[in-house]
Amino acid sequence: MSDTVSKQPKRSRRGLIVFVVIVLVLIAVVAVHLLTRKKPTRDVAPIVVTVSSATLGSMPVTLSELGTVTPTATVTVLPQLSGYLTEVGYHEGQEVKKGQFLAQIDPRQYQISKQQAEATLAKDRATLAQAQADLVRYTQLNERKSIAQQTFADQQFLVQQDEAAIKSDLANIAQFDLDLTYCRITAPVAGKVGLRLVDPGNYVTASSSTGIVVITTVKPTTVQFTVPQDALASIVQRLNAGATLPVTAYSSDNSQQIATGTLYALSNQMATATGTVTLRATFANDDEALFPNEFVNVKLLVDTLQNAVLVPTAAVQSGAPGDFVYLVNANSTVSVHKVKLGPSDGKNTVILSGLSQGNQVVTDGTDRLNDGAKIQPAGAKRAAGARGASGAAAASEPASEAASGAAAASAASSADAASS
Repeated sequence: MSDTVSKQPKRSRRGLIVFVVIVLVLIAVVAVHLLTRKKPTRDVAPIVVTVSSATLGSMPVTLSELGTVTPTATVTVLPQLSGYLTEVGYHEGQEVKKGQFLAQIDPRQYQISKQQAEATLAKDRATLAQAQADLVRYTQLNERKSIAQQTFADQQFLVQQDEAAIKSDLANIAQFDLDLTYCRITAPVAGKVGLRLVDPGNYVTASSSTGIVVITTVKPTTVQFTVPQDALASIVQRLNAGATLPVTAYSSDNSQQIATGTLYALSNQMATATGTVTLRATFANDDEALFPNEFVNVKLLVDTLQNAVLVPTAAVQSGAPGDFVYLVNANSTVSVHKVKLGPSDGKNTVILSGLSQGNQVVTDGTDRLNDGAKIQPAGAKRAAGARGASGAAAASEPASEAASGAAAASAASSADAASS
C-alpha cells in the first residue's frame, strides 16, 4: 500500500515537469518566430501637391517706397508795411493767378508821405536852380579875379549839395510809391489759397509772422520719397542714359492708383543716418487727386527684364540651404534645388540662376515635403479618381445584372411551387 502511494506523487511530479517543458518549448518557438519573421513593407503613399512650370516672360523692376506730396511752391503772404487791412479780395480755397489782388492796406498815410516828399523835391529843385544861377555869376567873377577863390569853390560845393538833396527826394518818392504798391497785396505765385488768417479791420505790421494768407501750388505738384543706396546705382545709370522713369502714386492703403508722373530730380547727398537718398517726381495733378503733405505709396519703374525665367512666388522657399524650390524629377519625386532670386511683382518671381524654362516646381503642399519625397500632382490625382469612378461604375453593371437574374430565378421557382 505504501509503495502505491509513493509512486503516485512521482508520476504527478513527472507529468508536471513534462508540462512545464512543453510550455517553455512553445514559448521559445513563438519568440523565435516573432524575432525572425520579416516585417511587412508598406508602400508610402505619394503626397498630393500642385506643380507649375517655369516660363519665360518680362518682369518690371520696381521700387516701392513711402512718399510725401510736396508742392512746388508754398508761400505765406506777409504784409510789407504796417496799416489797417481794409479789404480782402479772395475766397477761402480759391484758385488764384500770379499777380491777382488779395488784400488792401489803408494807403492814405503813405499817400500823404509821398505828397510831402514831392513838396520837398520841388523846394530842393528851386534851391538848386538858385545855387546854379549864383554859380554862373561866381564863375564870371572868378574869371575876372573879382572874388575870392574860396567863395567860388564854396558855391560849387553848394550846387553839388543841392543836387544830392534832389536825388534823396527822388528816392523818398520812389520809396513811397513802393509802399503804395505794397498796400495793394497781390499773389506772388499761382495756386490755391488756404483759410483766411486775418480779417478786414485788423491792424497788420511788417513784423507779423502769421501772414495774411498761404498760397500753395497744387497743379503741378511733386512727390518726394527716398530709396536705399543699393538701388541708387541702377537709377543713376538709367537717368544718365536719358531714360524717363515713370512713377506711380497709390493711396496710403495701396487700394487705389492716384496719379502717374515721372522722376525729375535726384538729391546731391545721401543721408548717412539712414543710408537713403531723396528723389522727387513731378505730377500734372490736373484732377487735384494729390493733396499737399499727403502720404502716398510710390512705385518707381527702374527697368524691365526681358526673357526672364519666371516661377510663381509661392514656389520660392527659404531655409537652411538659402532660397530654394522643390524641383519635380522625372521619377515623380522632388529635390531641394537652390536658386538665385531676382525681382518679384508678388505673383511671379524672377529666377536669375538655378532653373530653366520648362522645369516643374511645387507651388502648393511644400510644407509636407522633404528632399526625395514622392509626389503626385493634383491634376494626376483627379484623373486617377475619374478612372477609378468609371471602373467602379463598370463593375456595378455586372453585379446589377446578376442581381436581376437571381430575382428572376426566385420568381420562377415560386410559380412552380404554386402550380404543384
